[in-house]
Amino acid sequence: QVQLVESGGGLVQAGGSLRLSCAASGRTFSTYRMGWFRQAPGKEREFVGAISRSGSSTYYADSVKGRFTISRDNTKNTVYLQMNSLKPEDTAVYYCAADSFGTRYYSADEYDYWGQGTQVTVSS
Repeated sequence: QVQLVESGGGLVQAGGSLRLSCAASGRTFSTYRMGWFRQAPGKEREFVGAISRSGSSTYYADSVKGRFTISRDNTKNTVYLQMNSLKPEDTAVYYCAADSFGTRYYSADEYDYWGQGTQVTVSS
């Protein structure tokens, strides 16, 4: 089992940047594919990006490609989401999630563990 704690959210102006962190407990962090999802008020949770267990592969939603970057440090049991050129439509609660055995990195249903979320608000 793994526990996930996100941090780094906040209020930023459009065009600005934020870096989210997700710290994981346990000694098996490197065995999990990690994903980032977000949920805006009144909307369904949506895929933002994912990173493979080794960190060698990353995947992004079209809406964030070229602006967001996912990375991980398996020695620190932490995954990051660097968000640049933020837009008001990026406003949401951002969640990190850990996936043990799934193959569909873009599907929230594949992920076994979730953090509590961190709010990101982008003002225009």
